Amino acid sequence: MNPLSNPAAVLVFAVLVALGGGLRAADRGRETLADLTVRVFYATDGDPAAAGPRAAAPTAESVARLRAHEKLDFAHYRVLGQDTRSLYRSYENWAEPIRGSEEILCRFEISKRLSDTALRIDFELWISRKKTLKSNVRLATDKPLLILGPAWRGGRLIISVEMSPKPGA
Repeated sequence: MNPLSNPAAVLVFAVLVALGGGLRAADRGRETLADLTVRVFYATDGDPAAAGPRAAAPTAESVARLRAHEKLDFAHYRVLGQDTRSLYRSYENWAEPIRGSEEILCRFEISKRLSDTALRIDFELWISRKKTLKSNVRLATDKPLLILGPAWRGGRLIISVEMSPKPGA
């Protein structure tokens, strides 16, 4: 007997297929809880032109935030690049702050939601295709993660990770 010749079996099968598709569409792991902005700064006490012609001047707010930390206090700063990505609830997320270059990559994965404005994330910093830092950090909307990176062109690279929560997430 062919199961497709039974109208009731066909109806049950159609309902199961529809429910299965609906379950995939409601994948809570793909829900975004926040946006992350990763910026790479070039910091130097020398000539800021060493950063190259595409480097941009940072905002006064960014400079003040960097200078507030003793180890990040330099005479000049330039922004080498930035990337803003949505942070998925249950998936790994990657940011490529210098477009077209895999020299600096950041990997994020939420380990715990602490509040509407704070998350605990597993964070990895990759430089030149090598994992150079792995940590479980707390990110909050009012407190960016700042990392003093490697020496570069007579200065240092600084990586900034800032979180902006999604409304209603």
